[in-house]
Amino acid sequence: MTGAPAPSRRSLLVGGAGVAGVVASAATGYAAGLATGDSGPSVAGSDRSGAAATDLEAAVPFHGAHQAGIVTPAQDRLHFVALDVVTKDRAELVALLQRWTRAAERMTAGAEAAPGGLVGGGPHRAPEDTGEAYGLPASGLTLTIGFGPSLFDDRFGLAGRRPAALQDLPAFKGDQLDPNRSGGDICIQACANDPQVAVHAVRNLVRLGFGIVAVRWSQLGFGRTSSTSTTQATPRNLFGFKDGTNNLKAEDPAALAEHLWVSPDDERDGGAWMAGGAYLVARRIRMHIEVWDRTPLLEQEEIFGRDKKEGAPLGREAEFDEPDFSAKGADGAPLIPAASHVRLAHASQLSGIRILRRGYNFTDGTDGVGHLDAGLFFIAYLRHPGKQFVPMQRALAAQDVLNEYIEHNGSAVFACPPGIQPGQWWGQPIFT
Repeated sequence: MTGAPAPSRRSLLVGGAGVAGVVASAATGYAAGLATGDSGPSVAGSDRSGAAATDLEAAVPFHGAHQAGIVTPAQDRLHFVALDVVTKDRAELVALLQRWTRAAERMTAGAEAAPGGLVGGGPHRAPEDTGEAYGLPASGLTLTIGFGPSLFDDRFGLAGRRPAALQDLPAFKGDQLDPNRSGGDICIQACANDPQVAVHAVRNLVRLGFGIVAVRWSQLGFGRTSSTSTTQATPRNLFGFKDGTNNLKAEDPAALAEHLWVSPDDERDGGAWMAGGAYLVARRIRMHIEVWDRTPLLEQEEIFGRDKKEGAPLGREAEFDEPDFSAKGADGAPLIPAASHVRLAHASQLSGIRILRRGYNFTDGTDGVGHLDAGLFFIAYLRHPGKQFVPMQRALAAQDVLNEYIEHNGSAVFACPPGIQPGQWWGQPIFT
């Protein structure tokens, strides 16, 4: 690692400097980046706090023009939770969002969820932090919040604030969705380089929301399946193939503006608060790995349209070579089959559609009949779900031969507002 060691929750609690200075320092570093036009990690490989991207213990600034955890270089671990709001009191929900924001500021800086942490309130009251991350560094923790279509009903007077693009996804061919793994009023995405730090963050936010929100479903993830920065190598999914080679990257602000960030012209009236934000699509994709593992290599490569070892498009030599969809084999058939994943998902075949992928592998025990319940927790950030994800998924669902080995059993869509500045709180533009 480079630079000074990242402060731990223990040192912030007992060291005297306090978390306020850490949060302020991170915010200052990010503000300096914005002044030079840098809205994300630099090409040189530094995160928004100025700490080297290779420093896996460093803190990622919480405040900024966009929420952290979207173009932030993808961390290795995920805890994603979808929540239902169970209170009918608007003031209670607003107060919770304010408490969550303060706790998120602290935890992403490497501190306990609340001042006092393990000892706050004294021996006869429950601690103000659950304690399992005590002594651990910030570990690159990011917390990203999103709001689902179901929140914008009559309970809290938000129907007129619902963005036009925030619509439940349509049914796709082959979907086998479990309602207990789909939907939700609010989502929180915790990404970190230490699984305990990510789980701790979600656990404490859920604890703060007791009686106001209830967990609808959650998902743990490991081994990121995409790269959001040019400083990162392309990872592999559980089928052993490189995933998301042509993903949007933080170092390409023009592409992000075109495909990721919501423009002020995209949303009008009640949804204008989404400008600078992004929409999140989550899909839980079960992968039948036992069947895949018995599939010949040549067939695997034709299904993906890529070489398994290097990740190169078939007929090419290197991972980032442009695929040649006109190339023919000795038999006259396309080298990259018409129903291959890379062909169907390529922007050239989708009228230029691109998305920011930020998914993770998962293994969740067994399916009860002797197979692993494993797969890809697909997360995509984009500018308009109906114009980007829906046509992409319809094309894949209709033709992709990979569908023989996968099933989609969870689905959700959320609106993730733009970032906030010190003193603001999550969801403030929606409620004010």
